[in-house]
Order: sequence, then C-alpha cells, then structure tokens
Amino acid sequence: EALIDEITDKMERDLILLGATAVEDKLQNGVPECIDKLAQAGIKIWVLTGDKMETAINIGFASSLLRQEMKQIIINLETPHIKSLEKSGIKDEIELASRESVVKQIEEGRALLAASGASSEAFALIIDGKSLTYALEDEIKKTFLDLATGCASVICCRSSPKQKALVTRLVKSGTGKTTLAIGDGANDVGMLQEADIGVGISGVEGMQAVMSSDIAIAQFRYLERLLLVHGHWCYSRISSMICYFFYKNITFGVTIFLYEAYTSFSAQPAYNDWFLSLFNVFFSSLPVIALGVFDQDVSARFCYKFPLLYQEGVQNILFSWKRIIGWMFNGFISALAIFFLCKESLKHQLFDPNGKTAGWEVLGGTMYTCIVWVVNLQMALSISYFTWIQHIVIWGSIALWYIFLMIYGAMSPSFSTDAYMVFLEALAPAPSYWLTTLFVMIFALIPYFIYKSVQMRFFPVYHQMIQWIRYEGHSNDPEFVEMVRQRSIRPTTVGYTARRAASVRREDRFYDQFHNDLVAF
Repeated sequence: EALIDEITDKMERDLILLGATAVEDKLQNGVPECIDKLAQAGIKIWVLTGDKMETAINIGFASSLLRQEMKQIIINLETPHIKSLEKSGIKDEIELASRESVVKQIEEGRALLAASGASSEAFALIIDGKSLTYALEDEIKKTFLDLATGCASVICCRSSPKQKALVTRLVKSGTGKTTLAIGDGANDVGMLQEADIGVGISGVEGMQAVMSSDIAIAQFRYLERLLLVHGHWCYSRISSMICYFFYKNITFGVTIFLYEAYTSFSAQPAYNDWFLSLFNVFFSSLPVIALGVFDQDVSARFCYKFPLLYQEGVQNILFSWKRIIGWMFNGFISALAIFFLCKESLKHQLFDPNGKTAGWEVLGGTMYTCIVWVVNLQMALSISYFTWIQHIVIWGSIALWYIFLMIYGAMSPSFSTDAYMVFLEALAPAPSYWLTTLFVMIFALIPYFIYKSVQMRFFPVYHQMIQWIRYEGHSNDPEFVEMVRQRSIRPTTVGYTARRAASVRREDRFYDQFHNDLVAF
C-alpha cells in the first residue's frame, strides 16, 4: 500500500478535473419509520454491514439508529502503536497488540456503561471488521456481548459474511433470545441461515438471500407488518389453539375416566368405538383449525397503533404455564360438570313407554352430546374475530354429530352395535335428554364466564384493553384512548420517536436555563 501511494503521488500531478461521478446508496422508503415501530415494540436492532465505518455511521443517522445525543463507543485498530507495528510487518506482535487493544477498548466501554448507571443516557457501539475478529474469540466474546447488549444501538461495519453469521450465533446462544436476520445480498446468506428466522429481501442484489431465507419480502418496511401484525396474530392463534387442544381432550378424557371409576373399572366403555374415533376428526377439530387460521384478537390498525402488543409474545403472556394449566383445569371442571350432571339427571328417567330406564348407551350418548356442545361453545366464546367460515365449522360440527348419530344408529345392528336406534328411539323422543343437554352446557360454561368477567374487568392484559376500544366504542373517548396509549409507551433510545423526545428535552433544558438566567439577572 505504501508503494502504491508513492506511485500515485508521482503520477497524479498537474491533472485537469473534467468531471466526477458518484453512486448514491439511498435507504428504501419507510425504513426509519419501520425501525421506530420495531424499537417501540421492544425489538433490539443491530446493523451488520460490509460498508466502511463512515458510511455505516451515516446510515445509522439516516435510519435513526443513531442520534446526536448518543455516546458512541467506537472500537477499531486505528491507533498509532498498531500502525507503527503494521509498518514493521511483525505479524505476531501485530496480533498480540491488536487483541490487547480490543480488550482494552471493550473494558473501557463497559466502564462507561457502568458509570452511567440508571441514567437515561444512551450508548451506541460501533466496531469494525478487524476488531470484530478478535472480539469474537472465545476468551473475549462474552465480554463483548455484555458490552453490546448494554448499548442501545450496535453497528458492526466492514463485516465479512462469516462474521455476520458468528455475531448472529453469539447473540442467539449468549442471550437465549429469538433472533431474526434480514438481508438482501449473497453476503447475508450465512447470517440468514444462522438466525432463528431469516428474512430475505428481493431486490437489485439478486435472489441469493431470498433462496436461503425462511420468509421473503419485497422491501424492508414490510418487516413492520410481518412482525407487528402477522407475528402477533400467529402467536395469539397458535397459543390459543394449543391451549384449546388441551382443554377439549382433557374434557373428553376425564369423562371416560370418571365413567370407568363409576363402573368400578369394569372395562365397560363409556362411548361407542366410532364415537371415540371420530371425536378429534369431525366433531371438534375443524373449529380449532379455523381459530388457527382466521382469528384476530386485535385488528391490524391497532397493531400498528399500539406496537407494544408485540411484547405479549416476547413475554410469553398467552402461552405461559399459568395459562396452559388454567385451560387444563377448565377442561377438568367441564368434565366433572358433564359427567355428574348427566349421571344424576338420567338416573331415574324413563326412556321407553314400557318403563325402561336409561342404560349405559343412553348415558354415553347424552354425555357425548354434551361434550360436543360444550367444547364447541367454548371455542365460540374464545374466538375474537368471527367470520362466516367459523360459524360454519362450529355449528356444522354440532349438526354433524346429530346427522352421524341418526345415520349410524339406523344401520344394521351388526355394524352400529350398541348405538343401534339409540338416538331415534331413546334420546330424541325424551325431553329429559334435551333439557339435560341444555343445563349441562350452562353449568359447564359458567366457571369460564365468571373467570373471564373478573379477569377482564380487574386484571386485563394489554390486548384486552385494545379490544375494549374496538368493542365498547371507546375509540370515541379520547381520555380512554390516551390512557391506553400511555400504557403502550415504551421508553426507546433509537428511532425518530426517541430523537424527537430528546429534542423536546433539549428545548426544555434550554428554556429552564434561560428562565434561571433571566431571574438571576
């Protein structure tokens, strides 16, 4: 490089400038706004780029990841001592001095963070590729990660594809958090594959990133909808779907156990074999699928308006052990109500003009009917966003049970066995069957009604407060909306919201100082 500089200095003399060209690498539309929303949602954003440090810093300011008030912790190897060693060309000494310099700069950065304490001061870590090589070594990477996680923004510039992947792996394994990588070029492939979720942007740099990613989008700004809207919806749907699976199968299984205990474990089945086989196939599965595909606890507009909703997934509010056990307990309570109410209400009832009382097939058919009604009505109560498809699958599952019972019971006794004519001759003509079904539904669902009413009124989670705005007309009540908005505000240190807040604080300090000086004068 020294020889090239010397030759260039000799050749490039007395030249006449004819013109100049420049390539402008602009940010895509909506990038600062998207980053601001993601920051408000509590998502921490790191930039891993191959650009040089000056370009990376300019990108940081343009995207609002950096602002003037931030203290920048810059780690590089541009020190006089290392430059002098590079001229000498002694590799071992250069590596040793570089490693010591990186360790020293990391420790100085950690000392700055510790000195700031609980103040609102924000730090930005900027590190170049050469320094990153040493920072990712086994003896240093934990200290480097502690420093990086304590900073509001992290920019790794002049990063190679391997370094991008190693940084992603370090964050994923060192913090235990879910990582998402987004990139648009071949240099980002390793990072996309290393992250838990890889998002590729299709663009001018080819399709390598898209082909190696889990999800493909056209522009960076679409990441906002992907995470804040579809991410929240998917988390809510899947958690509710799994909890409901626990509920309905515990309700069904516990009634079988209670019946076996009631019959002194005589091996007498509570339900017909076909009843057992088709419960999870036709009579209770379609509503769960509809829930997992179509449900929306909060509309897309409110997901944008209140980005802190995303924290419900980060904090695992909707799929915690407390909620899972609560749904399992609800299933156990429903099973108790179904079995004992059916048993007691049918104990002395006549189901035949000749005086025949209810047998086990009548009790089993009645309990099964109550289970189909209760689990499907529980699903209807749990759904936040009804579509015509959900109406069809819920009420269709209940209707399908009656249709199946009539057709199956009308078949030859050699095929329908103990279900032969049970519905047409015993259950359907008996008023007690229909009354028992009605009262069992009410009593089995009352505990859920009570819990939900108390929980929503006195201990609402965040998405339920948003639902009040949608359902109860509070969107026209500015005080209520402002209260919810205040609860949704998360102090951020990146994004143009943080920049605007810092500007307001500067103006307030200026006016306070001006007022104090005026009073003193």
